[in-house]
Amino acid sequence: MSELLFCGTEVLKGVGQSKAEKYKKLGITSVYGLICHFPKSYLDFHCNVPIRQAVMNEYNCLKLKIKSKSKPQSVRSKLVICKAIATDGVDDIEIVMYNNVYAFQYLKTGLEYYMYGKVTENFSGIAISSPTYIYANEKFFIQPLYKLTQGITVNMIRADIKQALSIMRNEPFETLSEDIRNRYNLAPLMWALENVHFSDSRSAIEYARRRLAFDELLRLELGLLIMRKRAKSKTAFKMDWRTNMNDFIESLPFELTDDQYRASLEIARDLCYDVPMNRLLQGDVGSGKTAVASIACCFVAKNGIQSALMAPTEILASQHYKTLCGFLEPFGIKVCLLTGSLTPKKKAILKSEIANGDYDVIVGTSAIIQKDVEYKSLGLVITDEQHRFGVAQRSSLAEKGGSPHKLVMSATPIPRTLALMIYGDLDISIIRQLPAGRKPIKTWAVTGRVRDRAFGFVRKQLDEGRQAYVVCPTIEDNENDWFAVKSYAENAVKGNLKGYNVALLHGRMSANEKESIMQKFRDGQIDVLICTTVVEVGVDVPNAVVMVIENAERFGLSQIHQLRGRVGRGQFESYCILITDNTSEDCINRMRIISSTNDGFEISEEDLKLRGPGDFFGNAQHGLPPMKITNLLCNVELMESAKQCAEEILNDDPTLSKPYNSSLRMEVIRLFDKDIIG
Repeated sequence: MSELLFCGTEVLKGVGQSKAEKYKKLGITSVYGLICHFPKSYLDFHCNVPIRQAVMNEYNCLKLKIKSKSKPQSVRSKLVICKAIATDGVDDIEIVMYNNVYAFQYLKTGLEYYMYGKVTENFSGIAISSPTYIYANEKFFIQPLYKLTQGITVNMIRADIKQALSIMRNEPFETLSEDIRNRYNLAPLMWALENVHFSDSRSAIEYARRRLAFDELLRLELGLLIMRKRAKSKTAFKMDWRTNMNDFIESLPFELTDDQYRASLEIARDLCYDVPMNRLLQGDVGSGKTAVASIACCFVAKNGIQSALMAPTEILASQHYKTLCGFLEPFGIKVCLLTGSLTPKKKAILKSEIANGDYDVIVGTSAIIQKDVEYKSLGLVITDEQHRFGVAQRSSLAEKGGSPHKLVMSATPIPRTLALMIYGDLDISIIRQLPAGRKPIKTWAVTGRVRDRAFGFVRKQLDEGRQAYVVCPTIEDNENDWFAVKSYAENAVKGNLKGYNVALLHGRMSANEKESIMQKFRDGQIDVLICTTVVEVGVDVPNAVVMVIENAERFGLSQIHQLRGRVGRGQFESYCILITDNTSEDCINRMRIISSTNDGFEISEEDLKLRGPGDFFGNAQHGLPPMKITNLLCNVELMESAKQCAEEILNDDPTLSKPYNSSLRMEVIRLFDKDIIG
C-alpha cells in the first residue's frame, strides 16, 4: 500500500498548505480521503435542448457558444455580477453568474459549452443563471457534483482526485477477497473508485457506488457486531427479579400507557441478567420516556446500585434532575446533578459523594463521563437524546464502573430500517402511545404575506394568559437573508409583539444565561421566547401553547416535529404555525405532510424519503459514523448482504487480526474513532 496515499493532501501537485486547510474543512485530511470524497450527485449533459424548448423557471441543459462577455460589475458590497451572451445557433441567451469571477473567466468567446442552470424570462429576454458548465468536447458528459467549501471548486477537486487516483493506481490495494466480491456481485475497489468519479456510463457509476456502499455498510456492521459481542462477554450487575415496584408505579401522578408498561417490563427483565443490557427506548415527543427511565432508576436503586443519566444539554439535564427528584426522593432515593457549570469546589464535593455512594442516581451532561468521575457501584447508564451522542461517548459512560447495563433513549422517531443501522448493537423498545389527555397539535403552514394575521392569533393566546415560542433558523444575520434570531427579536418587540415580555435564547449563550431565561419562561415571567433550535429538546412548559417557526423550509420534517413537541404539554389546545415563502413543489409537499399528521414515525418515514439519510438528522451528531455514499432507504438489500458478510468474516476472524483482514480492521477502528476491537 502506497505511503503517499495516507499523507496529507499537500503532497499533491498544486495543493499547498492553504488549499490543504480548505480540504480539511470538508473532512479531507489525506490523499486517500480525497479519493473517498464521493460525488453527492451527478449532472448528465447528454440530455440537452435548444433554447426555445427550455422550460422557463426550471433547470435545463443547453449547448451554447459564447458570443461576447461583459466586464464583471460590483453592484454592492459582496455582490459581483458577471454576464455573457451565448447562442445555440438559432437563439441567443444571457448567461448570469453571481460572485463567481473565477468560473466566469474560464468561459472563452467562440468556444462551445454544455450548460446546466435555471432558465428564466424577463423584460430583457431569456437568461440562464449561475450555470454549471463543461466544454463541448469534454470526454465525460456525466459530471459529478461534490460538497464544496469556499475556495474549492468542482474542477479543482476533479483535477486533484485524478492525481490521487494515479498514486493509488501505482500500488492498488483491495479490502475484500475475490471470493467475497464474486458472492456479493461487487466490483474491484480500484475500478469502483475510478468509475465513481470518472465515467460516462450510468450503469458503471451505479455498479461502482454499489461496491463503495457495501464497503461502508460492511465496516459499520463489523463494528456494531464486535461491540455487541464484546458487551455480551462481560458480566453486569444482576438485579433481583422479585424487586417490588408496585408502590413506585402507583405513586406516579399518571397512569402508565400499555407501551410504557411493556417497555418497563422489558428493561426490568434485562436488568435481571448478568449479561449487560444494551437497549434503545424509542418514543415520540411526549410519549413518557422519562417516566420509564425513572422506573428503571428506582428498580436499580432498590437493588442498592447506582444509575447515571446523561443528557446533551444542561437545560435537559436540569429538567431530568427535577423530574427524577419529584418521582424518586419520596422513596428515599437520592438524586444529584453534575454539570460543567458547577464551581470547582461544588464539583469536587459532588464527585467525592458520588464515589462514596451517597447518591443513587447521578444526572448530568457529558461531565459525568470525565476521567476523574468515579462511581461506587454504577449498574445502569442511561443516555437521553441518543442521536446527540456518538458511539464513542456512549461507550465512555458505559465503561464507568465496569460493565453496567445500558439504556439509550431517543425522541427522534426513526424508521425501523434506519434504527437497525444506527442502533445495530442494541435491542429496541418502542413507545407509540401518547399519555391520556395529550391533544394533537394543530399545525398550519402559511406564507409571509399573512404573518401579521398569524401574530394576531399569537397575541390572542398571550392575552388569554398563555405563552409562545418563535423559532428562527440562525443567530446572526447573514448574506442569505434568513430570519436571524437577534435582529428578529429586536424588530418583534417594536412590532407584532410590542407590549409583551419577550426574551431571546440561543446556543451561544452561557449555560447559566440559558437556564436563567428558561426558568423565567417556566415561571411565566416571559410571554414569548424567541429562539433557535436550542429548544428542540429539554424544554417543558405546559402553559406554552403556540409555536411559530420562521423559514420553516430550512428545517427537516422530523426537526419540525421535535420543535412543535415543546407545545401541547399541558391541558390547553396547542398550535404550530409554519411560515415559509418557498413555493416549490417539494416544500409544499413537506408542509402538507407535517400539517396533516402528529405521528412522528410516519413523519420520519416521509422525511427520510424526501431528504435522504444524509440530512435526516440535520447537523446533529446521531451516533452513526458518517455515511458518504450509502442511501440507507434504498440499500436495504445491500445492508442485509453486508450484515451477512460481516458475520461470516467474524466467524472466521473474530478480532480481524488475520493479515488479509488488516485493511478492514484499520477501517473499522477509524470509523468508530476508538479501538473497539481491543
